[in-house]
Amino acid sequence: SLLDNCEALKWAYGVIFELFKKFGLALEHDKSEVFHFDWSHSKDNPPVDLGYASYTGATPLKPKLYWRYLGFYFDCKLTFTEHVRYYSTKALSTVKAMKMLGSSTRGLRPVQKRVLYCACVLPIVTYGFRLWYFAAARCKGALHHLSTMQRSAALWITGAFRTSLTGGVEALAGLPPINLLLRRLSERADYRFATLTPTHPVRAFLSRFNCGTIAPHPSLSIQTMSELEIFRTSGTLFEPGVRLMDRFADQVHFDDCKISCGDADKKLKHRTKHLDKLWDKISENIGTYYAGTDARRYQAIAASILFSGGVERWRTRHVAGKVTAPDAQLYAIRSAIVNATSRND
Repeated sequence: SLLDNCEALKWAYGVIFELFKKFGLALEHDKSEVFHFDWSHSKDNPPVDLGYASYTGATPLKPKLYWRYLGFYFDCKLTFTEHVRYYSTKALSTVKAMKMLGSSTRGLRPVQKRVLYCACVLPIVTYGFRLWYFAAARCKGALHHLSTMQRSAALWITGAFRTSLTGGVEALAGLPPINLLLRRLSERADYRFATLTPTHPVRAFLSRFNCGTIAPHPSLSIQTMSELEIFRTSGTLFEPGVRLMDRFADQVHFDDCKISCGDADKKLKHRTKHLDKLWDKISENIGTYYAGTDARRYQAIAASILFSGGVERWRTRHVAGKVTAPDAQLYAIRSAIVNATSRND
């Protein structure tokens, strides 16, 4: 129990004090601190009577509610709620201070605001997130605090109204939802763990799925988000000569189109004529399939249409969900390619 622990701490402190005294050293009692770790549901946090002034009798040493170490805030239950609250509040204060750099009508442009947010605020929010964000962790409340902070940043970046939907302003600002951001960072850390050599000392602190040939640590274990996933750096698809662009370089063509704001209408008309000519040329070949794909950013649709000989052959649409714009667009392209390559005609 905690009371037994207090008695053990008092005895251990007395032993340390006598050792210091024999070595001719002074132990400053007023700099002593105590912190209890307790997994029980009890809220007891008893003080410790060290037996030395000024922490004895009616003025015992009161334990702290939170313990700060290397910038991490620990609580008695190791829920890290104070850690999340502190850094989310710090990030929110930083976002509010950034508002003096520009508004919706003056100052920094939205793209510059986004770069500033990603470079200065996100490192604050994600500091030490692996302490509380892991597999089967109960972090709904923590994610709510971070989502509130990012919503404020997205409103500042886009200059939108305060009543705008969170998902919409995040999509317009080019910010992935905070849960997807943390998942991506966590998966990157898992991949770095997987690329360690089998005898790397760090593997001793990983779970039994990732410890390699080293015996796991008896009391410490880091639980990753994707334990059962096997990541191989020497896979067949990663070898030069097997990748898509290595095998079909002459069949893959990227036709980039950059339209500036100055003469957007003129370039858009020119681009439309170019695509119309390309459409007519491809339509002449009946055995050629060509597809059109498009996707929306947030909780919308990834759609694709397949043509051959100027006739529509197939179309589909899928719910994109909470993903980034490139992910939704890549899924639409993949859907069209899979259907085109699986047709028998």
